[in-house]
Amino acid sequence: MSQSTLVSTRIDKWLWAARFFKTRSLATNAVELGRVLQNEQRVKPAHAVKVGDILEIHHADQVWQVEALRILEVRGSASIAQTMYAETADSITKRQQRAEYRRLHTEPAAQLQQRPTKRQRRQLDNIAID
Repeated sequence: MSQSTLVSTRIDKWLWAARFFKTRSLATNAVELGRVLQNEQRVKPAHAVKVGDILEIHHADQVWQVEALRILEVRGSASIAQTMYAETADSITKRQQRAEYRRLHTEPAAQLQQRPTKRQRRQLDNIAID
């Protein structure tokens, strides 16, 4: 069966080919942990993805809601991977809002590369008191 006539493929293969995960084992693990929903349902890694399915993918701090447009089992270039799905408008706005929130509300501890010095600790304590 050629790549253009595929009707369905395993969800872990599709996620890997669409470049949501770097390896197939990472995609399999995410599906097993329930971080990938297909049509609002938890599925197993061997579950089939078909054109028109809605997938919700939680990876790192990102959440994508996409519709499967093409079925490929091989990993191609990023431009080919982007033709495999279409992100929903609601997902785009939520991701943009989340990115804006992260940009404006940085976690103070995220800027620390190591344990604070005595001087930095005093400054942090003074901020907490004020």
